[in-house]
Amino acid sequence: MKLISIILAIRVLCIGNSFSWDAVEQELVPLCHQAGVEVEVHNLYYGGCSLQQHAEFLLKDTAAYSHRVCTNACPRIIKDTISLREALQNGEYDYISLQQASHDSGIRASYEPWLSLLIDSVRAYQPRARLCWMQTWAYSQDAKHPAYPRYHNNQTEMWDSIQACTKSLIANRSSFIVIPCGAAIQNARQTKLGDTLCRDGYHLNYVYGRYTAACVWYEILTGKDVRKNKYRNAQMTCQQRRLTQKSAHKAVKMAEK
Repeated sequence: MKLISIILAIRVLCIGNSFSWDAVEQELVPLCHQAGVEVEVHNLYYGGCSLQQHAEFLLKDTAAYSHRVCTNACPRIIKDTISLREALQNGEYDYISLQQASHDSGIRASYEPWLSLLIDSVRAYQPRARLCWMQTWAYSQDAKHPAYPRYHNNQTEMWDSIQACTKSLIANRSSFIVIPCGAAIQNARQTKLGDTLCRDGYHLNYVYGRYTAACVWYEILTGKDVRKNKYRNAQMTCQQRRLTQKSAHKAVKMAEK
């Protein structure tokens, strides 16, 4: 009798906003497909959503999220709006990520009690899932975001604040996996790419900005070295692929220390 091999997709749920949209909805599936890895990414999108807003949506069971699903077979499907509770009850996930709104990412007081509430709820519904923290990135030096003055319109100050908050939130959560997208973007800014990874000062550009963040996710989900992945989108140069992959790989390795 012929045996049929069944490939189970890695199922991911992102409790996010436009920054998770940048990181997982465009380039992650093609990267995984190139490596022969099946993925099923569910992104709960609500623009600018903070931890507090996520928690309030959960407590009120509000169907606030645009439910975006990306798979190897279909790059992106936008389904009906959904509540966080409904998404958490939608089968089992291998990885579930949380993140702070970009403007609050470097403000330590904005994290609690909302983060702990979300963690407890996620674990109650999805005890087997591995919890992840998606680190956001600092804004471009010339960004016009209305919240940038909180960091004195200074990219270095914002990035240092994000790093401090990341370190603080995982200090007592050893099982939390950090997805260091922010570190990868900052690494890439130190290369020949310069401070060009954002399209509007804070969201990632469609060519190599989103690709950089997706490379980080790729390494976390697959355990594979993204520098060996040959995929690049049609607009990228080979040099851009090398620089972004190297930046992402360095960020992941540093986060593992």
